[in-house]
Amino acid sequence: MPLSGKSASNGYAHARSESSLPLLPYADSSLPATPASRSFTPRSMPYFAHKRRLVLTACLSLAAIVLVILSFTTLSVHEASLGVPVPVSEHHEPHDEESQPTPPLDEPPAEELEEAPEFSPFLLGPPTQSFRDNLRNDTQYITSWISAGWTNDIMTYANLIYLGTLTDRVPVVAMFTPSHIGGDAEPIPFGEVFDVPRFIEESGIPLLEWHEVKDPASAVVDELGCWNIWEAVQYNEHFPRRSVVPHMLGLDVSYTKAPAWIKMIPDYPHDMCSSFWSLTRLSFPEERARNIGNPSPSPMHNARLDPDEHMLCFDYLYYACAQQSSDLEHDYAPTWRFVLRYLHWTERIESIAEYYVKRVFGLPAEEEVPPYIAIHVRHGDFGNWCWQAEKPEDCFAPLSVIERRVKEVQEELRQRKGIDIPMTRVIITSDEKDPAWWAEVAALGWRTVDHEAAHTVELFGRWYPVILDAAIQSGAMGFVGTDRSTYSIVSRRRVDTWNDGASRMVLWGYKGADDH
Repeated sequence: MPLSGKSASNGYAHARSESSLPLLPYADSSLPATPASRSFTPRSMPYFAHKRRLVLTACLSLAAIVLVILSFTTLSVHEASLGVPVPVSEHHEPHDEESQPTPPLDEPPAEELEEAPEFSPFLLGPPTQSFRDNLRNDTQYITSWISAGWTNDIMTYANLIYLGTLTDRVPVVAMFTPSHIGGDAEPIPFGEVFDVPRFIEESGIPLLEWHEVKDPASAVVDELGCWNIWEAVQYNEHFPRRSVVPHMLGLDVSYTKAPAWIKMIPDYPHDMCSSFWSLTRLSFPEERARNIGNPSPSPMHNARLDPDEHMLCFDYLYYACAQQSSDLEHDYAPTWRFVLRYLHWTERIESIAEYYVKRVFGLPAEEEVPPYIAIHVRHGDFGNWCWQAEKPEDCFAPLSVIERRVKEVQEELRQRKGIDIPMTRVIITSDEKDPAWWAEVAALGWRTVDHEAAHTVELFGRWYPVILDAAIQSGAMGFVGTDRSTYSIVSRRRVDTWNDGASRMVLWGYKGADDH
């Protein structure tokens, strides 16, 4: 089963916590109403088609070069060093460079590249020194910042995009920041990870990236008034949610504390949800006028600005919810139904992920990727939440329990789809460090990707082990995840929706937690 195509692919495990408070609410949606998004005019469409061709051509060309370097023959030198985490088929034979799975190139005609406009129809032109110089007077915008681990940041941007549909504004997303891979790594553009033109086409929701609006090299510092949501929904930090993103964008932000009524459960410290509809209410003129007038000074220019009306801005939307903190775990979740389900990987990422899957299973380039099952086992910082366990070793589910869940997925796929996936077609990712645990994994016949042996960081950069694991996981026909991990929750949604797959979540926290 190919990783690319309209079914797309997504999600897998990585070692870092997705939140400093992993068991607290992780934000999602609002009432399941159809997004009130703009419809495209005929003159808008060439931009998106053109942009997609340009991005795909450039990225796929680069991927082709890199993947040749990452040839099967070259990488086979490292197979002996893969160790326990990456068992390789006994019958695997190395293949020459020509057999390597390289992404197809689709070069658009030169005349199309010349005729298509080079900027979004929701902007006045190419990126400007000050973001305000690029905003249309007949269009309103909405933006926010990220401040957590990667999956949580994806969910935050999804909440922003969904709130844009409720407020009839064009969402403007920034980059992803490397909080989970080391702060010294470079940020990665949203559009390098997700296929933005495809998202716009399939969801019907307009979307901009900040680098389209404002020149990333600009030295201009723009003042901007924003709403401080964070201080209204929790009681420990008496300041807006801190994020490096405004600094990266050259923004000097003056915040106004949001009213207490945005909090979904008043005076309850253990839930930090704000309602999408309360935030929508605050976004329109009548309620805005009742709650402005006391902004805090901005850190650089000491400016005091009420929340901007043209570029509506919130400090942190991760904890925005539709009905409850666990929205995304349920089928009604509007941010999944209207936003996240349409955020597919770029074709470049899908192509590289497909290469890795074929390598792990010892397959030649000409073969299609077979159906497989993906597992995400998160331990690590979750050990801090084992207070119900009598003994530390009782907190996490043993591999025998995970194996039982895999067998449940296998059986469902046999019964529902007539697909038989053997244990040797299982890929597992985990932050577990115990060699004995990995030895048990190997004995089960399960596979995983050893990014160190594959030189993923050297070839693609520090973001790519996380990104490729996620893409590999989302390409699976079956999925077994870790309960309460946002990484697993999003990955499960991708497998279920994109691939019509089967999934299970493993409960943990005390001995026998997953007994059923």
